[in-house]
Amino acid sequence: MRTLAKAAAFAGRWFGLLILASALLGLLVPDQAARLTPAISVLLGVIMFGMGLTLRPSDFAIVFTRPQAVVLGLVAQFTIMPLVGWGLAELLQLPPLLLVGMVLVGAAPGGTASNVIVYLARGDVALSVAMTSVSTLLAPFLTPLLVLWLAGSTLPVDAGDLLVSILQIVLVPVVLGIVVRALFSRLVQKVLPVLPLVSVTGIMIVVFAVVGANADALLATGALVVLAVVLHNLIGLALGYGAGKAVRLPESARRAASIEVGMQNSGLAAALATTHFEPLAALPAALFSVWHNISGALAASYWARRSGGAPGAGGPTPGARKRAS
Repeated sequence: MRTLAKAAAFAGRWFGLLILASALLGLLVPDQAARLTPAISVLLGVIMFGMGLTLRPSDFAIVFTRPQAVVLGLVAQFTIMPLVGWGLAELLQLPPLLLVGMVLVGAAPGGTASNVIVYLARGDVALSVAMTSVSTLLAPFLTPLLVLWLAGSTLPVDAGDLLVSILQIVLVPVVLGIVVRALFSRLVQKVLPVLPLVSVTGIMIVVFAVVGANADALLATGALVVLAVVLHNLIGLALGYGAGKAVRLPESARRAASIEVGMQNSGLAAALATTHFEPLAALPAALFSVWHNISGALAASYWARRSGGAPGAGGPTPGARKRAS
């Protein structure tokens, strides 16, 4: 168990580079990587179960004690990112499947890696955890509606099927994880340090598979899609921070809002795109998974230095929440 815990700590610390390496490997051996695409939904379900294991009822208390901050973050999450994703796809004249992929990324809930990025940025970790958790619980209902609204005129979108998929691979595993922790808290406490290894490994396989399945498309239109993904993330980070500033949240809460809005559950977007559309629709999600971990780490480093200390210094630790998406 100690060896696994060390491996998990390593994976949590270097998840950005590990995911980048997975993407590059997918380009090198695309045929082998593409064979793993049917496993994407199962892998994401395992990751979301792990997320549920890290949650406790107290994580939701901030919803009632500081509702303004949580509501602001959720409104920004489910308006800024889907609209920006759609707008960039239209502006850059991306093909219909890539437009759907951009909207799916934007309409996904907050990324589970955001909690550790907020911690490293010396932001409000409790607010980050609450926003991630609540947006995940709302995703089964909001994500299908947003995709239908913004992408329904581009490609046929079955909102009902999307709802069922998100219930199956997100809500059910998360709720099950919360229940298991409540019933077997001592046992769960022992495995929590290993969860980052499970999460990072799962996302590495997802990125490896999606990039491999779209290797030709990535090499042909890669620069344009990468530009769209980078702009999507950076605009989300900037507008999330601006929204917090507009309602006069404290600096730590602005950082949390910025990261929660800018970092998406790209694994969910990839799974939905692969299941309900074609592999090409999952390409923005795979690239987003690589890029947002890099940009998030850079933002955290910048904010930590502005706060007068090393990343993560002096803030509350998220403990076992060092998971990635």
